[in-house]
Amino acid sequence: MGLPQYHRLKRRDDFGRLYQKGDRFKSKYLTLRVLKRNKTLLAKPKQAATSQPQAEPLSPTMPSQPVPLRTVPTRIGITISLKVDKRSVIRNRIRRQIQAVFRQFLPRLAPNWDVLVVVHPDAVQCDYGQFLQELEQLLIKAEVIDGNPGGGLL
Repeated sequence: MGLPQYHRLKRRDDFGRLYQKGDRFKSKYLTLRVLKRNKTLLAKPKQAATSQPQAEPLSPTMPSQPVPLRTVPTRIGITISLKVDKRSVIRNRIRRQIQAVFRQFLPRLAPNWDVLVVVHPDAVQCDYGQFLQELEQLLIKAEVIDGNPGGGLL
C-alpha cells in the first residue's frame, strides 16, 4: 500500500523545482530535498465543452475557493535511478520500504512541505530499520518533523 494520493509528489515541474530550489540534506544512503510551499492553492474548475454553466458540483479534491495553506498536506516524492540497481524488483522494494516509513511519519509531518527522497546506490544493502532511522534524522534536521519521537518509532 502506497502513500495517499494527496501526499504524493507527481508532476515533473514539482520535481524540477525541488532539485533547483530545495534545501539538501545528505546521509550515507539517502539525500533529502525539501521546499516549503508558500502560495495559496487555487482550484481550477473544469472547462465545460459548451458555454452552458457547469451543473455538476466540483469534486472534494478540487474546491472552488482558495485552500488556506495550513490545510495543504506535505507531498512526498521518491527518486531511485538505474544506478542504484538495474533490476526493477530491487528499486521497487526500496521504494516500498521508504513509503512505509513515510506512512508512519504522516501524523508527525508539518504541512506545506514538498519532500523528495533521492536514493544512493549503497542503499541496496539497507533494510527497513536503517531507512527508518536515516529518514527520521534527515526530517528532523530539515525541520519537517519535530525531534520528539511520536509513538517510539525507533
